[in-house]
Amino acid sequence: MRTLSRIIGACALSIALWVIALPDASAAERTILVFGDSLSAAYRLKPEQGWVALLNERLRTQGYGYNVVNASISGETTAGGLQRLPRALELNKPQILILELGANDALRGLPLAVAKDNLSKMVEAATKAGVRVLLVGMRIPPNYGPKYTADFVQMYTDLSKQYRTPLVPFLLQSVALDSARMQDDGLHPNASGEPAVLDTLWPQLVPLLKKDR
Repeated sequence: MRTLSRIIGACALSIALWVIALPDASAAERTILVFGDSLSAAYRLKPEQGWVALLNERLRTQGYGYNVVNASISGETTAGGLQRLPRALELNKPQILILELGANDALRGLPLAVAKDNLSKMVEAATKAGVRVLLVGMRIPPNYGPKYTADFVQMYTDLSKQYRTPLVPFLLQSVALDSARMQDDGLHPNASGEPAVLDTLWPQLVPLLKKDR
C-alpha cells in the first residue's frame, strides 16, 4: 500500500474542470452536474474515456435530453466542494446533481464529522435549489483502522437516509479488486474499467431521469 502522502500527491497532480455537452447543447433543456474528485475527472485518462463522458453518450443514445457538466476536480475535498457548489449551481442550473466527494477527506485522515457536515450542506443547498441529488459513496483501505473505515461507509448511508437521497454505495464496486481494470496506483480505474463504473451508477440514476417526448 502506498503511503498516504504519495496518495495525496497523486490526487493533486491533475486539476480538471470541463464540460461535456450534447451535440446540440442549445437544444438540451436539462442539465446533470457531476461534482466529484479524480474518480469523476478521468484521472490520467482522456476525458472521453471517463465514466462521465460515457454517461453523456448513453443519455444521448437512449433518448434522454440532458447536458452533462463535469465540475469534478482531482484531489477535491468536501470542504473545497462546499465552497464551489453554490457558484456551480448558479451557473449551470442543473436538475440533477451527482455528488461524489469524501474519499480525499478520508485518505487524509480528516475528521469524518466535518466531511459529513460538508456533504450535508451540499445536499441541502442542492435541494433548496430544486435539484435532485444522487449521492455516490466510496470505500477506503483498511489500514485506516476498522472504526474509521466503518464510520466512513456509514457516513454515506446516514446521509442517504437523512435526506432520502438515492445512494450508490461504492462507485468502484465492480472494478476495485480487478487489477486488469485499475491503474497502477490501485486507486483509479483505467479506460477498460470506466464502463463498469458507469454501470454501477446507472441503476440509481435512471429513476431521476426524464426522457424526451
